[in-house]
Amino acid sequence: MQILESRKLEARTSSIESIADPAPDQPRGLSGMAGASMDLVCQFYQSIIDSITEHLVVIDQHGDMQYVNKAWRDFGKNNGQPVHAPWFPMNYLAICDRAGASGERYGKEAADGIRQVVSGETGFFYLEYPCHSNTENRWFMMRVCPLAFAGKQFFVISHQNITERKLAEIEALNLARIDGLTGTANRRYFDEFLLAEWKRCERLQLPLSLIMLDIDHFKLFNDTYGHLAGDQCLRELGSLLLQFGNRPGDLSARYGGEEFAMVLGNTKPNDAFVMARNLLERIRNRALPFASSPDNPFLSVSMGVATIYPKKGLEAETLVAIADTSLYSAKNNGRNRIVSSVSCAG
Repeated sequence: MQILESRKLEARTSSIESIADPAPDQPRGLSGMAGASMDLVCQFYQSIIDSITEHLVVIDQHGDMQYVNKAWRDFGKNNGQPVHAPWFPMNYLAICDRAGASGERYGKEAADGIRQVVSGETGFFYLEYPCHSNTENRWFMMRVCPLAFAGKQFFVISHQNITERKLAEIEALNLARIDGLTGTANRRYFDEFLLAEWKRCERLQLPLSLIMLDIDHFKLFNDTYGHLAGDQCLRELGSLLLQFGNRPGDLSARYGGEEFAMVLGNTKPNDAFVMARNLLERIRNRALPFASSPDNPFLSVSMGVATIYPKKGLEAETLVAIADTSLYSAKNNGRNRIVSSVSCAG
């Protein structure tokens, strides 16, 4: 430990003395270490620090690294970034600055937060950030707090692995976003996702497509076969939808009742129509019996497809309205078909 080793711990503090040689009426802090040498006491404290699973680094007011514990060294070694003493030529703030300059948002946030503590603007800073490897997703919490020692100011930075908690949070969030019956996204998440994708496509000047899908005569299907059969029908349709549109900018959702929606980011009109057509063929090939249907003896769906280039002055609801109009046009023209529209606003 550079700070301690460089000074060789020549000054005995009262707290260390009380443990090494406690008063007669006080419990012995280190069993059997009364009168032990300072080196042995320091080794004991060092062992305590090295047993901590948090990654610890101590920096000075300039950001120069003064000490790292065993957990820090082991993490670096296991991730292709070994850390060896002496540590003082390495500047932790410079490392964070380089990460931020390369586009890593958390690198800049870390550097800014550390400087706030160093300057005295705040007495404490923490940041949760992802640190994924090629084999696993990981998250850490960084904490920064000041440390006064021997008349000088230092700062302790700890990194705690919070992956287990983050995975639990993500699982809970995903459950809150999923429709319990169909397994697709629920309406609330559909609205959030569509808005986010709208902003992304607006920023990048990309087309955004939406497929609205409604089961034909679904109330009659429920009346004929019962609600359990109707629920099973919705489950099968949801499972089928999840096989389409699996890119990061795509989402299949239950819009409401027997109506579903598919958001297709960066998708041109023809590509969206082809996907809708393939989905319609898959549903037709399932040939789910519907004896009481006034149109055909099998369950069918109608689809409305819309594409728009998002831009300022328009809202995501515009795309929904266009797709919904196309959907009802499909229903009014015989059902079991697709109607596609491209917004002239693009």
